Amino acid sequence: MAYDFKNLEGKLAKAKEWLSSEYRGLRTGRATPVILDGISVQAYGSMMPLKQVATIGIEDARTLRVQAFDPGIIKDIERAITAADLGVGTGSDGAGVRVSFPELSSERREQLVKLAKGKLEEARTSVRLARDETWKDIQEKEKGSELTEDDKFRLKEEMQKKIDAANEEMEKSFEKKEEEMKS
Repeated sequence: MAYDFKNLEGKLAKAKEWLSSEYRGLRTGRATPVILDGISVQAYGSMMPLKQVATIGIEDARTLRVQAFDPGIIKDIERAITAADLGVGTGSDGAGVRVSFPELSSERREQLVKLAKGKLEEARTSVRLARDETWKDIQEKEKGSELTEDDKFRLKEEMQKKIDAANEEMEKSFEKKEEEMKS
């Protein structure tokens, strides 16, 4: 009998997506526009996401260039980036704001690697919970005579393959991020 793994697959995809979004937010010493995603700017009488009032481009490996759509809010953008306390330097000219990322110290790199490892463990925990929930459902279906014992163990193997693939993908994501942080 076929078992619908859509619920499990959805939870695995959600865990992988969560991990990659967390990793996108971790600073690696390289300038990436994603780091400025959570910043809101006081403009036109309300708080607006930075993306709605400016474009963010990469100038070089450690510098971003924020170009305001309206030059009148450049100072507000600079103030918002400084207030976000990202550990970056800002400087403005008439055209926009330059955001400089300092070189990461080896101590800070190690802290970031530990943080990334912690995020990996959080994602693995959610994968384990999804696996346990699915296994419990399979066992209940077997007790309710919807599945045979052979089906139950075949489904357990199939489920474990999906879990192993998700864990392997998340581990590779961690290793890639770790390499970025150490270089």
